[in-house]
Amino acid sequence: MDLENKVKAIVFEALINLNEEQADGEQIALDRESVLFGSDSMIDSLALVSVIVDVETEVGSEFEMPIALTDDRAMSRQPSPFDTVGTLIDYIVELLQSDR
Repeated sequence: MDLENKVKAIVFEALINLNEEQADGEQIALDRESVLFGSDSMIDSLALVSVIVDVETEVGSEFEMPIALTDDRAMSRQPSPFDTVGTLIDYIVELLQSDR
């Protein structure tokens, strides 16, 4: 499995775990286009923080490389890594490739 697919699997697993805690109708679709942050998001900011922590933990474990998704680099990017599931996956892949 290539890097992007491994990262996608980690992000999707974090979203599946979140969806198990969400009420019906408040679950986020497992799709690269799903909005994570902003007025169109199906999740609130606390749920997003939970997803970020889960993803950071699992990426660190899987790749034996700690990452920080909420540092200054992430916060100043346009588009934000937290806009959609796809932008989050792409950002994590970029981080992992640049730290190798």
